[in-house]
Amino acid sequence: MADQREPLIPKPPPGASSPPPYSYHDQPPPAYSAAPVGYGPCQSEAVVSGYQSFQDINPEIASDTTISVSLSFDDETVRRGFARKVFSILTLQLLFTFSVVCVFTFSSVVKEAVQNNLWAYLSSFIVFIVVAFTLSCCRSFSRRHPWNLVGLVIVTLSLSYMVGTVASFHNTTAVVITMAVTLVISLAIIVFASQTRYDFTIYYGVLLSVAVDVIMFGFICTFYYSHVASIIYGCLGALLYSLFLLVDCQLMMGKMSYRLNPEEYVNAALTIYLDIILIFLYLLGRR
Repeated sequence: MADQREPLIPKPPPGASSPPPYSYHDQPPPAYSAAPVGYGPCQSEAVVSGYQSFQDINPEIASDTTISVSLSFDDETVRRGFARKVFSILTLQLLFTFSVVCVFTFSSVVKEAVQNNLWAYLSSFIVFIVVAFTLSCCRSFSRRHPWNLVGLVIVTLSLSYMVGTVASFHNTTAVVITMAVTLVISLAIIVFASQTRYDFTIYYGVLLSVAVDVIMFGFICTFYYSHVASIIYGCLGALLYSLFLLVDCQLMMGKMSYRLNPEEYVNAALTIYLDIILIFLYLLGRR
């Protein structure tokens, strides 16, 4: 039976001479034809040929997506939101602390109870030192919500009890006047820090050195008590922590050379809160 399929290569007719065989050993291969206009490598070839980043595709997109932490305060919305959060927490802390001070000062029953139970004062001091040191030094704890707020609440409770206990040993009128003076000074410094163009954050190291000197002066006044020296010590301490409050407010607002991370709202509120409380204690004096 004959094969009905046609051969792939037609046979030459009878009597025709066959073409000479092609020798590919002595001749180079034919050149590739140039690619037509409009033809380009496919996407897979472009990826294989070399790495192509987002900046190579569109530099504007790359610059928008890579925002560093140090430049996040350049956004007015981020800075205002951070300041609003810090001042909201600070207001709640001060309201609670000065409410405790008023209760411990005006109520004779509470005043007598806290004065006769100094072990509670020592316990509050230990709790305050441990939790405040943890919040200040451990970033993993100070940035972890809600544990950072829990730690801040514990610090506020312990410090409020300590300040209330100290205020219970003073005259009621003197405590009220000191609270009013402290609030006026703090408000004036916060307004000045938000409006001034002078950069006080560069003097933070100088303030730390002065703080050591004031602490040593207070240590000496403990052994050589004098009413005049006590007044000088109180004024120096209040002035020192007023400057600390000014610097810490500028660090929080983020308009100067140095600034805080927007995630450090708990540490910012704690630092400003401690500055105001120390101003109050130095103005109140020792009894």
